[in-house]
Amino acid sequence: MGPGPDAQERIQTALLDAKPGDTVQFAAGRYELTDGLSLDVNNVTVKGAGPDATVLSFKGQKGAGEGLLITSDQVTVRDFAVEDSRGDGIKSKGADEISFLNVRVEWTGGPRETNGAYGVYPVASTNVLIDRVVVRGASDAGIYVGQSKNIVVKNSRAEFNVAGIEIENSMNADVFDNVATRNTGGILVFDLPNLPQMGGHSTRLYRNKVVDNDTPNFAPKGNIVAGVPTGTGIMVMANRNVHVFDNEISGNQSTAVMLVSYTRTFDDKSYNPLPRDIVVRNNRIGKNGWDPKFDGGPMIAKLMGGSLPPVVWDGVTTFAGSPDVAQVRISDGPVLNLNLPGPGQIEKARPSVAKTVGDTQIAEPGAVVLPKRQADLGA
Repeated sequence: MGPGPDAQERIQTALLDAKPGDTVQFAAGRYELTDGLSLDVNNVTVKGAGPDATVLSFKGQKGAGEGLLITSDQVTVRDFAVEDSRGDGIKSKGADEISFLNVRVEWTGGPRETNGAYGVYPVASTNVLIDRVVVRGASDAGIYVGQSKNIVVKNSRAEFNVAGIEIENSMNADVFDNVATRNTGGILVFDLPNLPQMGGHSTRLYRNKVVDNDTPNFAPKGNIVAGVPTGTGIMVMANRNVHVFDNEISGNQSTAVMLVSYTRTFDDKSYNPLPRDIVVRNNRIGKNGWDPKFDGGPMIAKLMGGSLPPVVWDGVTTFAGSPDVAQVRISDGPVLNLNLPGPGQIEKARPSVAKTVGDTQIAEPGAVVLPKRQADLGA
């Protein structure tokens, strides 16, 4: 189908009438849409002529919802762009085998608090493939995978978002061969309380280029990412078994790698607010940490001679709700250990610097294996 004054009705009708195995195909052109689109049919491909050739523009969108919402399984979206949606760009919810290929999501006015929160946004999904995706301008996270399992994010680019790439409350994720640049924070791995899926674990971040993340934080006040310091390379918060290796990390003014605890109050008894079983090794780390933007950062940098070491860890190893002791293994030193007595207690910091921290062997998660159908798509 091609663009035209009745594009909204024709596209939504095609998505409603699709049968399993169908491809809904967009010709090249600019489609001016006034409302969000939705798909709830299994095994459908939604395809354009390329992310610079086929553009779904939601600049005239009247509602506040997503550009495209997918609630079915075995769906592939590929080769088109979504621009200026009022809400999230492309969202999948409760989907199995969801694939995003060669897609661009962008808010063309640049970084603004009023932009949609997420660009590409699979949530509560299983077997997620994100490959050759570009997102610009999200007011929360450009590429965001939440409460999902079995995830591959590769060959993608996130820039001018608050968080470039974020893996949250998710299990078994491989994030590799991506570029995260000009965001507030490059790549985040978080776990938050009181969500339907808890206990995020087993993420590998490798062969990524996390450079020059320098966009001032423009998240709406109250959002969890509103606390991400400008110029953060990689940030791991309250997650387990995260391995950060073989990345290029440079030009991030606050820090190259930051390991921190969740600092807000919570009543979820199953929640562990500490980062634990974290490995940081064999990364190529350039200049970072010359102008830290987190509380206490400038003072600590002054004590350190003007800049922070490559890796900053809050040093919290225990909390009252768990008998476990958090372990880290960091060989990309020097490492700044703030030695905080509890999450967020920066005023009680006793900073120390060591060449490495921890010598416990922490097993690396195995590679994520997607179903053959998706593996063939991403080949």
